[in-house]
Amino acid sequence: MTVTDLGNRVAERAATRPRRFWTIPRRDALVGYLMISPQLVGSALFVLLPLGLVIYYSLQEWNVLAGTFEFVGGDNYAKLLADPKMGQVLTSTALFSVGLVVLNLALALALAILLNQRLRGTTFFRTVFFSPVLVSLVAWTIVWQFLLQQDGGINGVLGVAGVKGPNWLRGETTALLSVVVVQVVKNVGLNMVLFLAALQGVPRQLYEAAELDGAGAWTRFRRITVPLISPTILLTSIVTVVGSLQVFAQIAVLTQGGPGMSTTVLVYYLYQQAFQFRHLGYGATLSVLLFLIVAALTLLQWRLRRKWVFHES
Repeated sequence: MTVTDLGNRVAERAATRPRRFWTIPRRDALVGYLMISPQLVGSALFVLLPLGLVIYYSLQEWNVLAGTFEFVGGDNYAKLLADPKMGQVLTSTALFSVGLVVLNLALALALAILLNQRLRGTTFFRTVFFSPVLVSLVAWTIVWQFLLQQDGGINGVLGVAGVKGPNWLRGETTALLSVVVVQVVKNVGLNMVLFLAALQGVPRQLYEAAELDGAGAWTRFRRITVPLISPTILLTSIVTVVGSLQVFAQIAVLTQGGPGMSTTVLVYYLYQQAFQFRHLGYGATLSVLLFLIVAALTLLQWRLRRKWVFHES
């Protein structure tokens, strides 16, 4: 028997032998799916299912008190387009989000640069600026409510300096600014820590080489620091933008959307319609609008990353 005949017999037996179902690639795939199944199940139950229900409820008129549940089609969306308050709500939401994102990111980056220096006491100040992140949100907001009252602590300090402070939570401009500041001081430490971690990953040799070439502090910051920490800037900007559109407790405790509608952002308006006025169908429609805004802004930031994020161009 030649080698060729022996090879043909082996090939014939291999062809007639039934193939095993659990091959190595299939077993590896099964292990992978089992590993990610808890996350997939959680996402399906707590993200996809609620999102689908919200869209379904937005097509209904649900009166909890009367016990009625009626399909109305696109009536809630037509009501959204004709809502005379929606312009003011979206304006307040935009002003709040822009002010919060800009102030939070700028302050967090400035603090991170200062606390990245090799100076005494930096560990203490890092702890001080990060500690508000760990404080209960409601407790933090209640304390600031007392501080921002007409005769509160902030106006008391200003009075010692001979300055008469405004009623921070009752003025249309100062109310929105106050809520922004309370939220920024509460969460700036988180972004500060992220920026600190990014700054410590920048090679010091680059700064030394740039300094030898005569580059000033601003040039080193613009040409070295910002490009190398740009992935972290992208991460913090996405997280901060999404968080700014979901702020509710601070407004509910401090201003209840007032004075007028100056601090009635979309989340709080949604809460009013769904749970105060019992317009659950319209509240679901506002939830869909909020989801679309968050998704659009996140997608926009992700698409623009190629223009300014290092290693993404």
